[in-house]
Amino acid sequence: MPRSENRSIAKVVGASLIGTTIEWYDFFLYGSAAALVFNKLFFPGSDPLTGTLLSFATYAIGFLARPLGGLVFGHFGDRVGRKKLLVFSLLLMGGSTCAMGLLPTYATVGVAAPLLLTALRLVQGFALGGEWGGAVLIVSEHGDDRRRGFWASWPQCGAPGGNLLATAVLAILAAVQSDAAFTAWGWRIPFLLSGVLVIIGLWIRLTVTESPVFLAAQEKARQRGEQHRAPAVEVFRGAWRRVLITIGARMAENVSYYVLTAFILVYVTGPLGLSKSAGLNAVLIGSAIHFVTIPLWGALSDRIGRRPVYLFGAVAMAGWAFAFFALMDTRSSGMIILAATIGLVLHGAMYGPQAAFFAEQFPTRVRYTGLSIGGQLSSIAAGALAPIVAVALFKEFGGTLAVSLYVVVMCVLTVIAVTSAKETAGSSLHDEQPATAPEPATR
Repeated sequence: MPRSENRSIAKVVGASLIGTTIEWYDFFLYGSAAALVFNKLFFPGSDPLTGTLLSFATYAIGFLARPLGGLVFGHFGDRVGRKKLLVFSLLLMGGSTCAMGLLPTYATVGVAAPLLLTALRLVQGFALGGEWGGAVLIVSEHGDDRRRGFWASWPQCGAPGGNLLATAVLAILAAVQSDAAFTAWGWRIPFLLSGVLVIIGLWIRLTVTESPVFLAAQEKARQRGEQHRAPAVEVFRGAWRRVLITIGARMAENVSYYVLTAFILVYVTGPLGLSKSAGLNAVLIGSAIHFVTIPLWGALSDRIGRRPVYLFGAVAMAGWAFAFFALMDTRSSGMIILAATIGLVLHGAMYGPQAAFFAEQFPTRVRYTGLSIGGQLSSIAAGALAPIVAVALFKEFGGTLAVSLYVVVMCVLTVIAVTSAKETAGSSLHDEQPATAPEPATR
């Protein structure tokens, strides 16, 4: 790739990465707060695990809005372009997160507090549902075919990057504040900080050019005088199998991630009886290593294919689901960190090649819609329910074996989905219907 093209794609990658990091910071901040303080501030009067379940229920509601966000943003993203929708999603997410930092608690306004929290969580979910597809597409459609897995994996780093940032802020506050001060007002600081981050992200994202693949497809359609159906109609009529593959491929990735990063905080502070810092530090260190390894998995998928890397991650995660809790039960800080870190590295084997793999499933004119619908529908069945199911299973069976088996079942579904898909590494996104790709490079 010429040096000028390298600079161009690096700029697009940087803008997408910063934007997705801010978006995921906002989204994961809620998950951490739900595990640590929201059960006390917005759902008092329940036993600890029931309060946590109620808190995670509002956490899950954000996922319910994500398919709607994916549908709406995907429709307009396939019609008017990727860039405009990415700017809007960033504003929407940042505004709702800042508003959370200003919310009154149950002690002040009663039942209105959890209702307001739920409404803002819905806005968060709607914004994130549109953000993810656009961010990975604008990079995928700028980069070259042979290195798409590597370049497109960088926006994926926004998830651990955002989680790293959210956890770091919470860990710092936990270290410098008493539990009483953090519960009284300290938890508001990271939410209000989102406003500053959005201004930075917006300034950077506005400098990115529109996707050349989208512009080329739009010009070709104009010259031919083509008028397509609504993107969602085309997706469900002509690409429903690819949507199912996308949904299935995300099941293990989604469930394992939220068990590793959200349920861990519940397990550490509840059954294990340790301080919240033990869980936060494990997620913090694990997320830092996760951030570094995701592009490595993406690059490996360019060399040996998307499917082998993805399948390795799913199979390895099924085994780690048992080792994870065995290490946690030692109550050793080092072992807890090791449990989270290895789990997140294995998760990266699925998450790294995912952006390119999913983008390569759909033609340009419906790519934003298809990728977003498939990706976000899975978020309801997997991501939304993962912390709730994990807590409920632990509460019902009094142990972690059921939680591990839950992860294993999701891994089996992912293996079935990925083995049903064609290998796409190296295929051209300019093709109207993605075909079987050439053999991955072995350079």
